[in-house]
Amino acid sequence: MHRITVIGGGLAGLTAAITAAEAGAKVTVHEAHHTLGGRARTAEGPYRTNEGPHALYNGGPHWAWLKQRDLIGPLAPIPPLEAARLRLRHKGVLRRTPPFAMLKLLRPGLPPAPVDTDFLTWATGIAGEEGARGAAHYSAVALFHHDPGALSAAFVQERLRRATKLPPEAHYPVGGWATVVDRMAARAWNLGVRMETLSRVDSLPTDTPVVVATSLDAARRLLADPTLTWTSGRTALIDLAVRTRRGDAFAVSDLDSPGWIERFTAQDRTLAPAGEQLIQGQIPVAPHESKADGVARAETLLDLAFGGWRDRVTWRSEALANGRTGAVDLPGTSWRDRPAIDRGDGVYLAGDQVAAPGVLSEVSFNSALTAVSLALGRNALDLKHA
Repeated sequence: MHRITVIGGGLAGLTAAITAAEAGAKVTVHEAHHTLGGRARTAEGPYRTNEGPHALYNGGPHWAWLKQRDLIGPLAPIPPLEAARLRLRHKGVLRRTPPFAMLKLLRPGLPPAPVDTDFLTWATGIAGEEGARGAAHYSAVALFHHDPGALSAAFVQERLRRATKLPPEAHYPVGGWATVVDRMAARAWNLGVRMETLSRVDSLPTDTPVVVATSLDAARRLLADPTLTWTSGRTALIDLAVRTRRGDAFAVSDLDSPGWIERFTAQDRTLAPAGEQLIQGQIPVAPHESKADGVARAETLLDLAFGGWRDRVTWRSEALANGRTGAVDLPGTSWRDRPAIDRGDGVYLAGDQVAAPGVLSEVSFNSALTAVSLALGRNALDLKHA
């Protein structure tokens, strides 16, 4: 029987553990925190917040893999009347529809964007500068970067396409992402995976292959490998509970600068006590900006879309996610150029900043599958269907 060690109990680590155990390996997972889930944790208590706005996209292999194992669980659909309350900030005011020029970048049959050109330059040639900037800023909902227009056109186009697809790809597990994590952990447990929490690993074991499923910063320190770096984003996060009031927006996307705020109780009322609404927002901030700068921009959106919110607040939390928003690809680079999964000597990386395709959590999933297939010496396709 193969043995394998997984360091990190987040989405990538749990995917790796389940995949390896299904292939017949004996697996041990080490998680430094007292709970599993990583950035997919959901807070306990009356306000069930995720670490920033979260959604599960159904357009990639991650969805099929979870569904095949009955790990997704109940979903909270967005009521049509709520979906109609999506608003877009453009030129300082709220609108119901995007600028016409921006729609040119969403039309079917548009050729793939180039890897070597920045998105703003490529998109301006199609939709003009106003349409290009609006599209770039809207795409921030799926890439968490302060200047999406400066990133690879191919990278941004994929995220823009996925974020604007109809019917929407984004789905919401009832009770937050922790419900998915709990089901994944139960699946791993039933497969015989040994999961040790509060188990920080300072040196790699030498008797088994190892999947390092941590943040890239933690992997760099653990492996003492300074090459493990990649561009990411900084994001100001704001969580609010407010007393319910008719007429609040479902979500507001900022087309004047990157930012997104969403009322998550619009689709899942279990996330806050009766009579209250849970609002979560993410505002990307530049390297020279502070959390306060991002929060101030969030409050501007709140003023526009959630009238009287300041007098209705019952709970509030703010945070800064620094380098924890996944990989972003600059012009001339793609996912293939990120840190390789196979680090040699039986060590493999998994996570959202390594060399694997996909959007958001799909990168963690795909890298975990590849890491396990390499670690066990089996074909990745065999493992996907194990």
